[in-house]
Amino acid sequence: MFGFKRFDMNKKKLIIAGTAAVVIIATAAIIAKSLTGGNAVGGNGGGMPGGQKRNGGPGGQQQEASYTVVKTENPHYGDVSVSSSLTGTVEASDVVHIYAKASGDVTAVNIAAGDTVEAGQEIITIDTEKVESAKNQLDSAKLNLDSASSDLNRMQLLYNGGDITAQEFEQYQDKYKSAKLSYDNAKLNYDQQLSYSSITAPISGRVESVNVEVFDQANMNQELAVISGEGEKRITTYVSERMMQNLSAGDEITVIKNGEEYTGHLTEISSIVDSDTGLFKVKAELENTDDIATGSTVKIIMVTEKSENVMLVPVDAIYYSGGDAYVYVVEDGVAHMKPVQVGLYDTEVAEIKDGLTDTDVVISTWSNNLYEGASVRLYDDVYAENASAGEQAGEAPSDSENAAMPKNGAADNTAASAE
Repeated sequence: MFGFKRFDMNKKKLIIAGTAAVVIIATAAIIAKSLTGGNAVGGNGGGMPGGQKRNGGPGGQQQEASYTVVKTENPHYGDVSVSSSLTGTVEASDVVHIYAKASGDVTAVNIAAGDTVEAGQEIITIDTEKVESAKNQLDSAKLNLDSASSDLNRMQLLYNGGDITAQEFEQYQDKYKSAKLSYDNAKLNYDQQLSYSSITAPISGRVESVNVEVFDQANMNQELAVISGEGEKRITTYVSERMMQNLSAGDEITVIKNGEEYTGHLTEISSIVDSDTGLFKVKAELENTDDIATGSTVKIIMVTEKSENVMLVPVDAIYYSGGDAYVYVVEDGVAHMKPVQVGLYDTEVAEIKDGLTDTDVVISTWSNNLYEGASVRLYDDVYAENASAGEQAGEAPSDSENAAMPKNGAADNTAASAE
């Protein structure tokens, strides 16, 4: 009985040991498979197929790899620009400051801030105390002129009848001319004094401010009111010397206020440094901006640097090492580093000043799996092969297979085993 029990226990131990060995062998096989590569398309995480490299540049430790799937394109020519965001102040295109041209008491103010006026409309009246005097002088000159004119007409008849000499008739002509000159001067003085007293709007527009009230004493050269013209408005801003050198009259700008965008064009670019800001003053005209209040602050976006008809590559194709730029080009399925000189760049493309030719095949998507001598395959080729394999199997690639393929610039981080 005891011998039989020992036999069962030994048998049980053998079964347990055998099972453990199978588990260990299976685990080792899984680990080995993950190290040597599988059939699935890998990513950036651990267990990359074929021991895919992950250093993304020269000098890192390298693992044996199969290939990295990439997208490529040739350098092309085009334009690239850099825009700057500034703040500006809205002004009316035509702004008139009205000043008193003579001292006197303000007897009438016919406008208020915010009013709309027409050109020639009387807006302020000032008693300059000189209008009445000028009127009297004008009336006196008018009487003298009328008398001289009457005498000349009477002498004209006598001269025609031979009753007076030519010399006598000439004296009456001179008297008339003198009276006419005195009258003209008196009329000019009266009109001038009247304009000083009765002030009219020089342009049609909106009254921005009124600085006097009835019964005030107005002094000569005192500002009485400000009127802004109707229609287009003007933006004033300031730029640095580097920006100013790249601006030209007529350049288009975008103005943003309360979430709305408006279009304007540069009209004036000063070449003299503003003493208050140390910058250069720039003006632009705006259209259809009735809903932007004069004097308000707006955001301005303008192109401050531009390169035209230059060699361009995608900005994601450029790498940096120690401050030096380089790209990867593909030759016979192998990635090679090429140093380049980069000029202007935006969020999409970068200007290449030196280092590439039109025929270079540039890897256009960024990848941390690239290095000098890395094996690469084109995204389109790999996708076509997978699609062909699905068709040969009697079915198109499934959604899961398509999802495994790199899309929209994701090819840079995708590795595939070489099967």
